[in-house]
Amino acid sequence: MKQYKNNVFTQSKFLLLICIVLAALLQGCKSDPEHADLSRIMARGHLTVGTLYGSTSYYLGAEGPTGFEYELAQKYAEYLGVELKVIPSYNLDELFFKLDTGEVDLIAAGLTVTPKRAKQYNFSPSYNSISQKLVYKQGKDRPRNLDQLDGKLLVTTNSSHVENLEALKLSNQDLVWEENPELDSEELLLKVLDESIDYTIIDSHTLAVSRRYYPEISIAFTVQPEQPLAWALSKKGDDSIFASVIEFFGQVHHDGTLLALDDKYYGHVEQFNYVDTRLFIQAVEKKLPKYRHLFEKYGQEMDWRLLAAISYQESHWEPHARSYTGVRGMMMLTLPTAKQMGIKSRLDAEQSVRGGAKYFKRMFDRMPARVPHPDRLWFALASYNVGLGHLNDARAITKKQGGDPDRWVEVKKRLPLLKQKKYYKHTRYGYARGDEPVHYVENIRRYYDTLTWMDEKQQEETKKLELEIKNNELAPAEQIVTIETAESTEE
Repeated sequence: MKQYKNNVFTQSKFLLLICIVLAALLQGCKSDPEHADLSRIMARGHLTVGTLYGSTSYYLGAEGPTGFEYELAQKYAEYLGVELKVIPSYNLDELFFKLDTGEVDLIAAGLTVTPKRAKQYNFSPSYNSISQKLVYKQGKDRPRNLDQLDGKLLVTTNSSHVENLEALKLSNQDLVWEENPELDSEELLLKVLDESIDYTIIDSHTLAVSRRYYPEISIAFTVQPEQPLAWALSKKGDDSIFASVIEFFGQVHHDGTLLALDDKYYGHVEQFNYVDTRLFIQAVEKKLPKYRHLFEKYGQEMDWRLLAAISYQESHWEPHARSYTGVRGMMMLTLPTAKQMGIKSRLDAEQSVRGGAKYFKRMFDRMPARVPHPDRLWFALASYNVGLGHLNDARAITKKQGGDPDRWVEVKKRLPLLKQKKYYKHTRYGYARGDEPVHYVENIRRYYDTLTWMDEKQQEETKKLELEIKNNELAPAEQIVTIETAESTEE
């Protein structure tokens, strides 16, 4: 009997152990996320992409979602023939957690491919490369290397900047820094500007965009040479989506899509001029208010801010501006152009803006319908500057050389060739200073970006102020109702 009881007890323990193991396995299966594979994405009809809020990744513009990473992810969704579902986040920890748990299929957020990350995740082919810059506020003492840091260095938690600093500390024992999981690149730059911190580290492409709005941010030195940027994918599950991403990047590299997208967001911000940027911001604050109503009035068929940017490039918003070439006024119109546009006085601000807007619209309408947005805008700007004939000559050279004549990034490489006899002697309209329209367009794009950003910030502040006023106006009324109700109850 005793032996039987022991056998029963042993069997019971064995059965209990099996139950525990099965329960653990079932629990593990239950908690194990469904990681992305291509068949599941195709079956549900949408691609889920995690990204970061920010000017270089994803943000809500006046016309809806925009950003380099957003547009590239949209191209991939179209490549798959599914809808795009974006899950934006404010910090990297949250993004990687969502990838680990299968909440997103991939991360498209301008991630640097670091050794540590490469061990944990698969990465797409690189679509750009960036360096890391240590920045400080203009006017402060510039450190030349890590040994000269004398102040507070703050970076984002779990960023590639932290990984790089940890590696640098091995040979720089005195190197110290602080981390914050909540602050993004722009917020860190603002802390540098208000002197809450002395330094931060920022990726070069983000810095190039941000200096259009924050020109007082200065580069101290390069902390990390160029590293590749890529999308991150989970190593769990099969490799079908990974293989698909590789094929997609091969296609967009080959057909020029990636090159055009890169030019759209970064092509015009490679060069930075502190003085010019500061002068433009000051002009927006002091001179633009006097003429803004004219740009809004005559820029109804285009973005008034683009019209204002053209005018600043032309005359710095000086109604009586003159050039030795014979152009005059706010939009620097030639006399023949002014007559064609029905303008009697080029030195009258309103007439000049009206004529310039009409002429630009004519250039825009003459662009082939197949030219995509925003390339069509840049072509129209180039035509405004150098003439439609010379632009078409450059497009013809582009086509002859195997480039895409409908993409600005391709044509702007060939415009300067119009200065070389071996090229312009075979064109219809001959010689032109083709480098000038390239600089002209890129300058206007920079002014346009800065003005758009400043205008949107002003709108946000106005809405916030209106809401505060509305809340303050409601508060006394609510108090009166409460008092009257209380008095009624006592009676």
